[in-house]
Amino acid sequence: MSRVGSVNRGTGETKVECHIELDGTGQGNIDTGVGFLDHMIHQLAKHSGMNITVKCEGDLHIDDHHTVEDCGLALGQAFDKALGERRGIVRFGYSYAPLDEALARVVVDLSGRPFSRVALGLKREKLGTLSCEMIPHFLSSFAMTGLLTLHVDVLFGENDHHRAECSFKAFALAIKQAIALTGSKDVPSTKGLLESNANKRQKVDE
Repeated sequence: MSRVGSVNRGTGETKVECHIELDGTGQGNIDTGVGFLDHMIHQLAKHSGMNITVKCEGDLHIDDHHTVEDCGLALGQAFDKALGERRGIVRFGYSYAPLDEALARVVVDLSGRPFSRVALGLKREKLGTLSCEMIPHFLSSFAMTGLLTLHVDVLFGENDHHRAECSFKAFALAIKQAIALTGSKDVPSTKGLLESNANKRQKVDE
């Protein structure tokens, strides 16, 4: 069965359309209106092997906050939908990724429990038109609605572009490991359940 998830999220601030195929070929079709964010989501798609589509119309005349946050939230929701009941997945993933002098470490647990700790150590105010403070916020927003535990640490690096980019590459590689199928239909938890919105919907239907 295909592992895909789609979300259309509309507010008075943004309109976001997201689609994820977990078992893809690393294709990205990204247009958020924020160039550096597009570049980072492309990295996520390419190195995770997921196919990702994100289209956003946001109130960028104000600033980039609503656009970046809502793209992260919608992408996380689509990711959770694609995972479904989270049966037969590895669940845990970790990776180191370098980019020249920069080195990032990312550890994920598709636990159903949203938590994030993101330490990028960025010093610049912006990368392109993307506020540096919004980069960890995007990752945290993804973790919140994607229902995963996320730890990101950039261990070394002098160049903020490199620090940000290697963190997304490491995130992608960790996600690729965690979503991999084991061939089992078991839920990888002694509880027998990984909380997800798919499970919540099933409980409501019952």
